[in-house]
Order: sequence, then C-alpha cells, then structure tokens
Amino acid sequence: SRSPKRGRKLREGDKCQAHFRGKSSAKLYPGTVARIHSDGTIDVKYEDGDRDTRLKAKYVKPVDSGSESDGSAKKDKLREGDKVTARYRGLEKYYKGVIRRAHSDGTYSIDYDDGEKESHVKERYIKKRSSSRSRSRSRSRSRSPKRSKVPKEGDKVEADYKGKGKWYTGKVTRIRSDDTCDIRYDDGDE
Repeated sequence: SRSPKRGRKLREGDKCQAHFRGKSSAKLYPGTVARIHSDGTIDVKYEDGDRDTRLKAKYVKPVDSGSESDGSAKKDKLREGDKVTARYRGLEKYYKGVIRRAHSDGTYSIDYDDGEKESHVKERYIKKRSSSRSRSRSRSRSRSPKRSKVPKEGDKVEADYKGKGKWYTGKVTRIRSDDTCDIRYDDGDE
C-alpha cells in the first residue's frame, strides 16, 4: 500500500493521461488505453485524436475515477471475456455471446453462443449480461478462466479464410500493428 505505482493496473479501454511521445518533459494529455502489448508497452488514443504507440508504462498514468459508486450511473465498461447480448449485424434481435476482443476503435469482436462470430460490433448494439443469472446452465464453460485468448506468433488457431465464412486451422506467423494476423494455414495457404 506504500507504493503508488502499484495502485491500479491499466487495462485496455481505461481512461488515462500520458506524456506525449513518451517524453517525461511533455505535458500529460488525457486519453484512453488502446492496447497493452505483451512487453508491457502501451498504445494510447488521445482525446484530441492523436495516438502514441508502444509507450513505456511509466509514461502512462491511470485516471482515478474516484470511488466505485461514482460510476454507478455510467454503463459498465465492456471487456474481453464479458458475457453479453448483441444485435447480430445490427438487426433488431439480441443474441447471447462473449466478447472475444476489444478493438482500439471502440468496437468489439463477439463469439455468439450459437457458433456465429462477428467483428467490429459497435458498443451501442451490445448489452452486458448480469453474471448472477444462468449460473446453473453450462457451468463448466463459464468457469474456464480465459476463453478468449489473444493470439501470439506461433499459436495454433482456427481462422476465417479471406473473411468468407470458411474456417481453417493454421499457425500465426505475424501480429500486425492494426491487430490483424498473418496465418500460414495447415494446407499451405497464407
């Protein structure tokens, strides 16, 4: 409790203040954590539209939101792994699913319970499900700690080949800065 740096850990989507371009002499500007890389560096999207990539954590500070009760009127922040209902393709009906990925542009990828998948869903089409309901059903699935893992180079994955709805197994060969992956499929295609 003495070390202020160990206070609150930053997560993707959190409000923050950062030293622009990672210069300690620069003023702190308000923004949002767009991405946290495996090496601990952080991408920040500033409120004025500017961006910084791969800032060292020491240049990014969490914005204290006060007490937990202060944000009670505000909607819960959606995070990877959250159980949600969403309007598939923006249509009227809501379907149950899990957030697989929170994108830096404020949209989400969702794995629906019926097996469908959708990317870049706008937040206005998503509702967070309360965790207290439906606990007795599918108990073993809801207990798995990290169902939606972000792939890393070398990981075996199943991917939608050219976005055409055909899913094939392969291996991640590269992670790009825009959160897309290069995949070498088991049949040799890339």
